[in-house]
Amino acid sequence: MIASVSGPVAALAPTTAVIEVGGIGMAIQCAPNTLAGLRIGKEAKLATSLVVREDSLTLYGFADDDERQVFELLQTASGVGPRLAQAMLATHSPDALRIAVATGDEKALTAVSGIGKKGAQKLLLELKDRLGEPVGAHIGQQGIGAAVSAAWRDQLHAALIGLGYATREADEAVSAVAPQAEAALAEGAQPPVPQLLRAALQTLNRTR
Repeated sequence: MIASVSGPVAALAPTTAVIEVGGIGMAIQCAPNTLAGLRIGKEAKLATSLVVREDSLTLYGFADDDERQVFELLQTASGVGPRLAQAMLATHSPDALRIAVATGDEKALTAVSGIGKKGAQKLLLELKDRLGEPVGAHIGQQGIGAAVSAAWRDQLHAALIGLGYATREADEAVSAVAPQAEAALAEGAQPPVPQLLRAALQTLNRTR
C-alpha cells in the first residue's frame, strides 16, 4: 500500500494533483480543501490511500493521516465507496463527522451530495462506534458543518488560486457562483464546494 507521497507538485486540476516522485508523476485524487493547500512547483506531502479495482488503481490524497484513516473507515459502511467517502470529507472535517455520527446528526450527513435521508439514517447506524472520538479541540454541536458553511468562499478561492488563476479572476468566479451556495444554505444544506469549483471554472473558461 502507498501510505504517503511527497515531492514537487507538477500539476493541479479540479479534482487531481500530480506529484513527482522519483521522476514519476503520480496522479492523486483530492478534495478541493486538500488541493487548496497545494501550489505548482512547491514541495508537498500527502497521506494517501490506494483503491484497487479490477480495471483501475486509484490513489486518493489527504492533508494528514487522520483524514486518510476516516476515509478508509467510512468505506466499511455498506454503499460507501471512495468517491462518496471523499465527498463526505470535502463537506466535513474528520472531527465534524465523528461528532455527527456520535450525536446522530442526520442533517449533517444529508448535507453531503449523494446522501439522502434514508442513506444518512443507515450510515449513522453503521458508523456508530467506528470513527472514534474527536481528536482535535472540542467542537460544539453548533459547529458541525458550520465552519464549512462559513468557509466555502475561502476554500473555493484558495482552490482557484492553487490552479493558477489570478486573485481578481478567483474573486469574480466566486461571486459568480455565490447564488448557488446561498441557495444551498437557504435549504439548510452545506454549499457543495466540488460542484461550485466546477461551476466557477466554467465561468472562467467562458471569460477567457
